[in-house]
Formats: sequence, structure tokens, C-alpha cells
Amino acid sequence: MIFDPGKLTLTFWQLIQPVDTWLITHINQNWGNKFLDTVLPYMRETFFWIPLYLFLLLFVTMNFKVKGWWWFAGAIITAALADLLSSQIIKQTVMRTRPCQDMEVAPLLRFFISYCPRSSSFTSSHATSHFAQAMFFFLTLRPVIGKIAWFFFFWASIIGYTQIYVGVHYPFDVFCGSLLGCGIGYMTGKMYNKQIGPLSLDK
Repeated sequence: MIFDPGKLTLTFWQLIQPVDTWLITHINQNWGNKFLDTVLPYMRETFFWIPLYLFLLLFVTMNFKVKGWWWFAGAIITAALADLLSSQIIKQTVMRTRPCQDMEVAPLLRFFISYCPRSSSFTSSHATSHFAQAMFFFLTLRPVIGKIAWFFFFWASIIGYTQIYVGVHYPFDVFCGSLLGCGIGYMTGKMYNKQIGPLSLDK
């Protein structure tokens, strides 16, 4: 008997597809409302979160000086690694059609953005990048801001959920992107704390 990994992969996606289709149609159709229809599409855009990024940059650089600038570099590296792994490696290997491009799924969905990305759907780069940043922020800033640091995971979850809501990613794409991102952020966050040292407001 000859083992064919291609058939195994096909079977896996065949198993996932009905669940993903059911879930995305419920999120997009049944669990939506006019408020979410208006607000969520903006939340997936980088410009919407510029005030948060600027606040974090000013907060860490003004309070931690050189450590703050190293923190900023760590955040950039984290985002770059997430994009590299998700967009340039995984998406180029696992060519999954996005729901907004799928001829069977697209008619079941409402769309809230003016375009459908042509790139592969797996994994969600938005989810990977923002969960990577969330984990990095959590590990490095929790000693300073305490339980508020959990907000970063809520922030990343909103963005991941939005990718499903607007119809550009299946839930499984977002889930796996979230796990990948957390792994990347955990690695860079731990490395920062070990090499640069934990941030602290104590003089």
C-alpha cells in the first residue's frame, strides 16, 4: 500500500470545510447586526489602531528610555516574523481558497469591504500578526500594567473575528493563525525579557 500525503491533506480539508462554512455563515449572517456591520470593517484596518500604537511607543520610550527603544524593535521584529511565516511561507504552501473567492460559499455571505484578497486563506495573516503582537505585549508589559495586559488578547480577538465577519477568512484560518501568532509572540517576548530584561517602573 502506497501512502499518498496529498490524499490525506484533501481528506482533512474536506472534513474541515463543512464546519467552517456553517460557522462563517452564522457569524456573517445570523450573528450580525447594523452596529457590527458598520464598526467591524474599520477595526481590521491598521489606521484604526494607530492611536494605540502611538500610545504604546510613547509610553515605553518615555518611561524606559533605551529599554523602550529595544522594546519597540522587538515589536517590529515580532510583526515581521509573523508576516514572514504566515504570508510568505504557509500561504505559499497551503493554497486554500478564501470564502469570498469560493463560488459555493461566496453567495451565502454578505461582504463589507470593497475587495477580496487573492492570496491564500490559510493562515490568516491578520490573526497571526496581531496575536503575535498581543503575546509579545502581554509578556513584556504585564509586569508594568498588570491585569490590563489581558486587553491585548481581546484586541487581537476582535481583529481575528472581524476577518471572519467580513468574509475574507474561515474560522479555522483565524484559529490557526492565532495559535501561530501566540507561539511567535511567546518566543520574542521571552527572548526580550531574557536578553534586555523585564520592564519595570520601579526606580
